[in-house]
Amino acid sequence: MNKLRKINKFLYPILSLVFFTLLFYILLNASINGRLFPFAFGMLFALTWANQPVYFLAPAYIVAGLLHNLSVGYAIELLVTIFVLVVPYFIHVLAKKNIKKWELGIYAVLSQVATVVLKSLADGLVVLNILNVFVGLAFMYVCIVFFEAMIIRGLTSKFTVLEIISMFVIVMSLCAGLVNLNLFGFSFLKLFVAILIFVFASASTPLLTMLLAITSGLGALISTNSALFVAPFALWALVCLVFKSKHRIFMAISVLCIEVVISLYFNIYAFGLVEIMPVALSCLIFLIIPKRLLENLATIFNFSKDRLAMKNVVNRNRELLHKRLSNLSEVFNDMNIIYRNMLKKGMTKEDVIEILIGEIKEKICAFCPEQNHCHCTFAENTRKVFAELISIAFDRGKATILDLPSYLTSRCKQTAGILGGINSLTAQYKKYISMAGDVDTSKLIIADQLLGISKVLSALGKEVNSNISFETVRENKIIDDLTYHNIVCIDAVVFEQDIHTQSVSLVVRNEDKDKVRIVDCVSKVCGKKMTLCESFSSSRPNYTVLNLKTAPRFDCMFGVAQRTKNGSKVSGDTYSILKLDGERILFAISDGMGSGEKAEKISELSISLVENFYKAGFDNELILSTINKLLNLHKEDIFSALDIGILDLKNGIVDFIKMASPTSFILNADSISAIKSTSLPMGIVSDVMPVVQKKVISGTDLIILASDGVSDSFESDEAFEECVKEIKTKNPQEFADELLERALSNNNGYAVDDASVLVIKLFEN
Repeated sequence: MNKLRKINKFLYPILSLVFFTLLFYILLNASINGRLFPFAFGMLFALTWANQPVYFLAPAYIVAGLLHNLSVGYAIELLVTIFVLVVPYFIHVLAKKNIKKWELGIYAVLSQVATVVLKSLADGLVVLNILNVFVGLAFMYVCIVFFEAMIIRGLTSKFTVLEIISMFVIVMSLCAGLVNLNLFGFSFLKLFVAILIFVFASASTPLLTMLLAITSGLGALISTNSALFVAPFALWALVCLVFKSKHRIFMAISVLCIEVVISLYFNIYAFGLVEIMPVALSCLIFLIIPKRLLENLATIFNFSKDRLAMKNVVNRNRELLHKRLSNLSEVFNDMNIIYRNMLKKGMTKEDVIEILIGEIKEKICAFCPEQNHCHCTFAENTRKVFAELISIAFDRGKATILDLPSYLTSRCKQTAGILGGINSLTAQYKKYISMAGDVDTSKLIIADQLLGISKVLSALGKEVNSNISFETVRENKIIDDLTYHNIVCIDAVVFEQDIHTQSVSLVVRNEDKDKVRIVDCVSKVCGKKMTLCESFSSSRPNYTVLNLKTAPRFDCMFGVAQRTKNGSKVSGDTYSILKLDGERILFAISDGMGSGEKAEKISELSISLVENFYKAGFDNELILSTINKLLNLHKEDIFSALDIGILDLKNGIVDFIKMASPTSFILNADSISAIKSTSLPMGIVSDVMPVVQKKVISGTDLIILASDGVSDSFESDEAFEECVKEIKTKNPQEFADELLERALSNNNGYAVDDASVLVIKLFEN
């Protein structure tokens, strides 16, 4: 490491001297109409202001000047220029004060006094020589504007319009000098301009690339009064832009071909091995430039960073949204706890019996003359008889005279009143218990929903918690590719939602929105298959916003076959196929109790609740528990068998959720897997747990769901399974039709119950 540092310390001064010497030599050869030479001293003072070491600049300027013109008069001009630069520079250093721009301008003008005097004595063109000073002064300030961005501010921000103009003026001055430097026909101007055009075409906008090419040609024009290079440079830029969306080698080959055509066909300038070498060498240099360097340059010239503030705002808003969602989640969770604490604590049966015994004593026995005899002498026996009668009334609904023991009827004259009181109080209390239970069930439903909302908000908060990573390079690439295919896209945003999912939003013309090529281009640039998720009108007239997303690994198709029970007008079976989001599919069959309109309403209600809860983002257990409580609130019998599957298209995992539903199957070429249910239908008891099974399926599997109108048509589950295995077609609709027909044929074509078959086929994207 120390050795490397020593080498760097040795090379840096040498490379700096060589670089500045070449720069000044080029600018000393740059002229305006061959009469004004203002660029070299302007660059010298601008570099000094940009904190470049004077001990490198001064010798480099003198050496370059002597190489340009080895004469005593010119040497004096050089020495005076350097003296007026160096002396004030070190005075400011010793005084620890920076040179201000207006002070630098004064020093620059004073440095050219000797030049004006000596040249005026030689050629008598005083006005022209003074003009040369002021043009050089203007050039100095132009260079300062550029150096503020390039040297002082660095490569971390985009150039402003004024800074880009300053850069073009500097390029023009360099081209004005390079046009006069040829080595045996080797054009340094072509080498320099070709490399610039390649870089600009790759890292900048088409407009800036064309302006650069024209500016370079104009640089040669102001020096030689010849527009020889304007058209060739413009053609180089044009072909580079045409092949910009392709590999870099196509840009290089196209420029080389254009140069050959210009030289041979149009005969603008000489053609030979030496003459073609500058362009060939520039192509080679361009091909070996690191991609990372071009991406860094793109941040200077491209307008992609114009949206950086917008992207930061997006991520900041996501952070704020995460906090608010988390707070809301806590609020709903607290409300859920409050509602659960409001539930009435039910008494045991023994407690109720003791209360009712006390009621009977107070209302019936209190006025009996034998009260003390019964409740003191025979207290234990009397309490036992009352408890048994109350228990019978609870269990049967009514206690009768036959339930009274003989020893009580023989001595008690209030038996009719006791029986009536027990039956009346028991009926009233049972009614109260039912009402309280319904109130508690309603509170539980509300509490469950509050808990569900809390979980959904919490999940949404976690989803937006991470920053979105934007892909600027791909955005520009997509726009270029779409333009190449005649699809006008005025904006593109590419960002990663997570490590598996990439999203792209495009703004395209209305007439282009349905073109298949859009998905192909985006998929190619993103390096993975994309799918169109949604489209909607843009705020800009005549444009549409298209949202694309990474296509999941799998997709599916389905088939449905149904038959209503003979004699019924409507089916009690309802099925659903619902896309929950871009990566999950819900499929379900709901079988309402019985058949006809009542069963249809039950199954439609159940399936509608399932769909809406899942779309809202509630979890399996909470959804089914809530639906079960809602159905259980009805006093009439409302039952429903549910067969639900949640298919994750990213990984081929299916969650089967079954409540009193028939056996489902996963069928592939080699085997068949059965998924069975043992739970009760929804709505029978208040607390019911569904059977939940997780299965992994492949790209050739079929999932078969059926209602009991199909499964009960077979003698056993084994016979049903054998029938499923015998069907050979892999078309889901044909499979569903054939399975239903086979089930009906077991009953001579008669549908003894509503019958439904739902078949889902998975395939790889």
